[in-house]
Amino acid sequence: MSGAVRAARRAGVACAALLAGACIAAAPAAAQQDSLERAQRLQLEETQRQIRENRQKASELKGQENRAVGQLRHTERELAGTRVRLRRLSQRQKNLDQQLDVTRTDLEHSIQSLAEARARLKKRLRNIYKYGPASDLEVVLSHESFAQLLARWDFLQMVAEQDRQLMEDVHDRKDRVATLETRLQGHIKQIEHTAKLTTGENQRLQGQQKTRAQQVETIKTQRESYEAAAAELERTARAIAKLLATLEARRKAAVAGGKPAPAYSGDFAKGAGALEWPVRGEVVGHFGPEVHPRFGTTINNNGIDIAAEIGTAVRCVAKGRVEYTSDDYASYGPIVIVDHGDGYRTLYAHLSEINVAVGQDLASGQIIGRVGEAGSLKGPGLHFEVRKGGSALDPATWLR
Repeated sequence: MSGAVRAARRAGVACAALLAGACIAAAPAAAQQDSLERAQRLQLEETQRQIRENRQKASELKGQENRAVGQLRHTERELAGTRVRLRRLSQRQKNLDQQLDVTRTDLEHSIQSLAEARARLKKRLRNIYKYGPASDLEVVLSHESFAQLLARWDFLQMVAEQDRQLMEDVHDRKDRVATLETRLQGHIKQIEHTAKLTTGENQRLQGQQKTRAQQVETIKTQRESYEAAAAELERTARAIAKLLATLEARRKAAVAGGKPAPAYSGDFAKGAGALEWPVRGEVVGHFGPEVHPRFGTTINNNGIDIAAEIGTAVRCVAKGRVEYTSDDYASYGPIVIVDHGDGYRTLYAHLSEINVAVGQDLASGQIIGRVGEAGSLKGPGLHFEVRKGGSALDPATWLR
């Protein structure tokens, strides 16, 4: 059972336990029964109010959950978009890398061709410097005819011009390739910068997605707890309504029968403000409205909670008779209810063991059980209540 459900049941459990004990024990006087019925009707109204409060809170949380889910879906769409952009940037960078490889290869070939062209031109210039300019007589004597001389001269001029033109072309190509390489490198740097920003955005969205998913889960868990608490309160309300009918029948029977009050009637009220503590320890839960530590709802505490080590003796605060015991009464765990007469009762909950039986007469200070923590939301300790009819009284005003 969840903490919210256990907390919600506290509003009705003590009343149900009290009334169950009333059915087991002898019927009190008619005036006390009237007081009990009025108190239980007030308790029923309070339970119904808490039902409405929890239903309203669950509805609010459902709206928050829907908004959180919408934000989560929006983040998921943004995240999907950044992933697509990253894939496209990665592919574009891959293509540019391939182009850059081709360009660099072309540049290397151009540089090699330029070097070869320069070497050829250098060789020709060296030959011209080495062998020319020759005298007219040497030129004429070195050829069989003047026609051959002209032909050779034209050929040399043509080759030299071709070498020069080739060198210029290769040089221009080298410049173009170098410019292309610079431009491609600029594109790659831009892509890398964009990819870095997109990756950062992707990481941010992933974190946002995780946070919003956790928010959705938290709100969903709270909503389900409120709904469960409201359902439990509704069951408690139905049980109280049923017990009210039983009490009415018991009251009529008691009025008709006129059964006498117990011998210890009247003693409990005289001890107001002077009763011994059932167990010594720090009071960790006070009487009245308490804010639930987990869900933030206000739960009415019908008694006080006293921290103590498991196994510590729990003592009856005044003489009386054991009216009801249970080894596991929902969120109260093992409980003992003692009737002190005149409609006064004390309740001891979260026990680890019970050392008394229904119908047993008790003296003030007598051990009735041991401290436990079953059903407790506050750790090991005792939950203690004082009741007048069905009304819960502040135990702090009764203990010394």
